[in-house]
Amino acid sequence: MAIRFVVFDLDGTLIDSAPDLRAAANTVLGEAGRAALDLATIRGFVGDGVRKLIERAFAATGPALGDAALDAATRRYTTLYEAAASVLTRPYDGVVETLPRLRARGMTLAVCTNKPIAPATIVLRELGLAEFFAAVSGGDSVARRKPDRAHVLDALQRIGGSVAEAAMVGDNEHDVAAGKAAGLPTIAVTYGYARVPPAALGADRLIDRFADVEAVLGELGR
Repeated sequence: MAIRFVVFDLDGTLIDSAPDLRAAANTVLGEAGRAALDLATIRGFVGDGVRKLIERAFAATGPALGDAALDAATRRYTTLYEAAASVLTRPYDGVVETLPRLRARGMTLAVCTNKPIAPATIVLRELGLAEFFAAVSGGDSVARRKPDRAHVLDALQRIGGSVAEAAMVGDNEHDVAAGKAAGLPTIAVTYGYARVPPAALGADRLIDRFADVEAVLGELGR
């Protein structure tokens, strides 16, 4: 059956958000007397939600935080990030041009991200991408987020989609694992924040440019 519903990851797939994630994280680290982290290190921490990113940032710069301190640091980070979520963040090449073409072909699009729903919504709106998506499922929208299939299925349900007519597009191991567990064909971009080589992700297709997703979705639907 033709692909009529597409679930997209956000960070590392649609947008390069690492510079703003780094800015907020480094502010929190600096306030705690910790050293700043470089962009490559922050990229490696993305994909498991905000709390995990902050946990990794503190573990990389000194003693790990206890639960209460980690919760406080996560709240501080969230406040900082939501206030400046799109200062340095940009859509990847081809995203702005390709999404309306997918819509014009009759596809309904959703975002499934481990980022909390509030900052995800903010950054999509501020980058002018929100209009292309019928729904967003954030990391705090569900009880079990990616790599659990329930997260992808939640996003699909929000747009009234069926597994038989849907595909998943992401950049890391959680996206591919969740998409495959949900029964969707998976497409992985090679330019994102994956912590393993793209070929090791196990996706059905790999693409080097976001613009190529249109043709690959057409092929998967045949």
